[in-house]
Amino acid sequence: MTPQTIAFVYAHPDDETFLSAALIRELADAGHKPVLLLATKGDAGKKNGAFGHLSNEELAAVREREMDKAAAILGLAATRYLGYPDGQSNKADEAEFIQRIVDFLQRHQPSVVVTFPEDGGNFHPDHMMISKMATAAVLSGRCPSVRKLYYVFSTSLADRGLTASVSIDTESRWPMKAEALRAHESQILAIQRYFGDLEAFPENRRYESFVLAWERGVLWPPARPERSVLDGLDKLDG
Repeated sequence: MTPQTIAFVYAHPDDETFLSAALIRELADAGHKPVLLLATKGDAGKKNGAFGHLSNEELAAVREREMDKAAAILGLAATRYLGYPDGQSNKADEAEFIQRIVDFLQRHQPSVVVTFPEDGGNFHPDHMMISKMATAAVLSGRCPSVRKLYYVFSTSLADRGLTASVSIDTESRWPMKAEALRAHESQILAIQRYFGDLEAFPENRRYESFVLAWERGVLWPPARPERSVLDGLDKLDG
C-alpha cells in the first residue's frame, strides 16, 4: 500500500499513549505517517511529587517536553497543539475550533482520522469537545483527503450494540507502550491507577479498540471487522 497519513486528534498529552500507542507504532513501523493534534497542553492536569508546585504555565512546558519524548518512542511524525485551556476547551468558539482542525487536516492530508467517541470515553468535557469538533471538521466537506473516521471504542458504544471494527493486541508492544507512558512523568500516578505497575503487562488493558464511525460520506456504515484502520483505502481511492 502507498504510505498513508493518519491523524490522531485528542485532548491532552498522554491521550495518544493511553488509547493508541500500539496502533501508532504499528503504523509508523509499516512506513505510514501518524500525526497528532492536541486541543490542550494539559496545563491543568493533576500534578504529583516533584511537579506539585508548578503553575499551569510551567506544567504546560513540562508536558510539552514529555510529549516530545513520547512522540519519539511512538514514531509520531508531527505533533501540534491548539493551545486551548485544559478543562475549558468546551468554552471555545466552535466555528474557530473546527476551522483550526480543518487547517491541520488540510496541511497533513490524512486518509484516516482517529478521535474520541461522542461521550469522550469518560465524559471529560475536553474529550467530548474534541470528538465533536473533529467529527464536524471531517463531515464539513473541507477535508477531502479523509476517507475514514474512527472513534476509540468505549462502553457507551458497546451499550448501543456497536462492536469494535479494529482491535490491536498490545502485548507484543507493551514494553514500547510502557516506555511512552513513563515519558509522561508528571502524570505517572494517574497512569499507574489505570494500567497498574508498568513493569507488568495489564491483561485488563490488553486491547486498543476502535470503531468505524464514518466512511466516505456515510455516518455509521454497516459494521464489519477490519484488520487495520487502513483496510479498504485502496478500494476507496479507486
